[in-house]
Amino acid sequence: MVLGLAHTWGCRSDSASHSFSSKTNSYVGSQACISCHAEAYADWTKSDHYRAIEVAHDSTVLGDFGNITYTADGVTSRFYKKADKFFIHTEGNDGQYHDYEVAYTFGFYPLQQYLVAFPGGRMQSTRVSWDSRENKWFHQYPDQEIHHSDWLHWTGASQNWNTMCASCHSTDLKKNYHIEADSFSTTWKELNVSCESCHGPGSTHIEYMEAKAKGATFHLLNSGLRYARDTTPQIQLNTCAACHARKSDVSPNLLHSDEIMDDLIPQVLSNEYYYADGQIMEEDYEYGSFTQSKMFHFNVRCTNCHNPHSGKLRQEGNALCLSCHTSNYNTPEHHFHMPESAGAQCINCHMMARTYMGNDHRRDHSFRVPRPDQSAQFGTPNACTQCHADQSDQWAADRIVDWYGPKRVYHFSDDLLPGSAMGEDAESHLGALLRDTLQPGIARATAGYYLGRVQTMGSIDHLLWATTDKHAIVRYHALRSLESFPENLWSQKVGALLRDPVRAVRIAAADLYHRVAPDQIPKEEKEAFAAADQENREFLSYQADFSVGNVMIADYALQEQDYDRAILFYRRGLKKDSLMNYARLNLATVFNIIGQNDRAMEAFLQAAQIDPFNDRIQYNLALLHYELGNTEGARNAFQAAVDLASVNPSVYYNYGLLLQQEGMAEKAERIFLQGLKLDPNSVNIRYALTLYYLERGDPGAARVQGEKLKALDPFNPDFQQLFFQLDI
Repeated sequence: MVLGLAHTWGCRSDSASHSFSSKTNSYVGSQACISCHAEAYADWTKSDHYRAIEVAHDSTVLGDFGNITYTADGVTSRFYKKADKFFIHTEGNDGQYHDYEVAYTFGFYPLQQYLVAFPGGRMQSTRVSWDSRENKWFHQYPDQEIHHSDWLHWTGASQNWNTMCASCHSTDLKKNYHIEADSFSTTWKELNVSCESCHGPGSTHIEYMEAKAKGATFHLLNSGLRYARDTTPQIQLNTCAACHARKSDVSPNLLHSDEIMDDLIPQVLSNEYYYADGQIMEEDYEYGSFTQSKMFHFNVRCTNCHNPHSGKLRQEGNALCLSCHTSNYNTPEHHFHMPESAGAQCINCHMMARTYMGNDHRRDHSFRVPRPDQSAQFGTPNACTQCHADQSDQWAADRIVDWYGPKRVYHFSDDLLPGSAMGEDAESHLGALLRDTLQPGIARATAGYYLGRVQTMGSIDHLLWATTDKHAIVRYHALRSLESFPENLWSQKVGALLRDPVRAVRIAAADLYHRVAPDQIPKEEKEAFAAADQENREFLSYQADFSVGNVMIADYALQEQDYDRAILFYRRGLKKDSLMNYARLNLATVFNIIGQNDRAMEAFLQAAQIDPFNDRIQYNLALLHYELGNTEGARNAFQAAVDLASVNPSVYYNYGLLLQQEGMAEKAERIFLQGLKLDPNSVNIRYALTLYYLERGDPGAARVQGEKLKALDPFNPDFQQLFFQLDI
């Protein structure tokens, strides 16, 4: 379903639409709002936003700092007070115990964390936190003994406030990361999440309202605010999504347009962060879930359910749902539970809860219908057996059939689940979902994301089709997935997206086009590529305080054959996150390119030790062993990749060739056929198998494979002699 929203929000910068004033629109602070907005201000002071971060003192610190000790996972921390300051005696990043002064409180309910200042402008968030529901200390991630050098340690990159938390807990926060010094000089206009976090700087609004009070008759869009009361549902959601989405920020220079991907890139529903059907799994916040829902596509907005200033629900229990839905949904004929019981509560069936940060219970905002039939087949969770834990998923699926009949209304997960499983029919399911414009954009974009792993000509066709989709998130992920395919298959189509109206899409197009040799870029695209490439470089630099941001910069340098810069940033990424094997694999690739294969092997072996169940690592190890003349090591690593159920056709192609070389013909045939089962359109495997049958003296079998090869790639000059020999 496509939203028909009127794009009436015209302010794309803080200074637009107020030419009546020569002053720059600036932040004035929440105190300036009280005189006209007393009720909203009073509600705000009771909200989580108000207490998002506060200076640590007696009235803000909730934890017991009365010389209390708490031991968890091998570390004993002591919480005490000295004069009017709060301290934690605990393990530091050197493995030794130190006294750390608490600078700020971070949140307050259901838990409160504490921020400690470190050199380089860093502030680190403690993982031993105060449970303000049960009034006790607890460890957010129990049973994890984390080494002091690990990025997950409270002093490491994963708990760095500047990078991971700050932008959503303060007003107009600028992280101000200095890439060369690897340091911060973070600033904010107001410490907590204040009025101007959502509405934008207020000086022009105040000036305009004062002019109106004096009799001015002109109209100023949104009363001089960036976001006002009567804007569209999409703009409201964009405003909330800046903090209530799992996402990447595009730039510190916000455009504040009505297209969310001008300023941020939401995470799609990949099974790295979500369950394979799109239900919340990791800490995904609300945006990715809500934009899956029918409510979003019928223009329901956040404030229909939530008071935007207090954050509280507008009504409690089923009454909130019945403010829109008809009363028949609140009867046993619909929910089949006793009235007023837990099973009769709408949210328990349609908003399953998960616990994050140890004690923070959050609900899934996709408002989905329970599908225990999918749980029985794919292992996804469902609301029925979450409550009826003593029953099976099949039991729940049978009850649904008893109540509602044998057929389920189509949901995008009916294609996303089998598609994400990467089986033989993955392409057909993912392609169908991608092209179904009645389905949510974020779900269709997820299908595009997965199609990058299905390296067939059919996938290419689907992805190229999606580059002209009306949803920016679909175009963006189509471009990202095209990275998996040779440039000759997409280069002509991608050029137009260098001029896409949405910034994130231009960045993805530039990142993809960066693989094209400079002398191969068409003259008419050079100017557009230069502009988009500059935007992409700015985007990459803005991510440099993240471990993955360093890897993205290194990847760009690798494409430019700037190997020293690539090594520098891969190592920086690994310094921030020692478990990030993607960086380690690419670092090994660079070492291989520059002839330092001993260091390449060391990197691969480290990666395999960290993740022994990763087939890509074993494949890369096999290739390097073979290059170094160690065929036994190559054979063992190839077999390990196969045993790990690799879906990469190149594994089976190269392994089959090695087995042929070593005289293991029958096993080579089995491996080739296993690869073809995964990818019937693999040209390399078809070619190798055709030659294999010829060498075995079986022209009939060779002809069968040759005909299929010709259907796949009829004009390849390397195959013409073979086609002639087989008379096809």
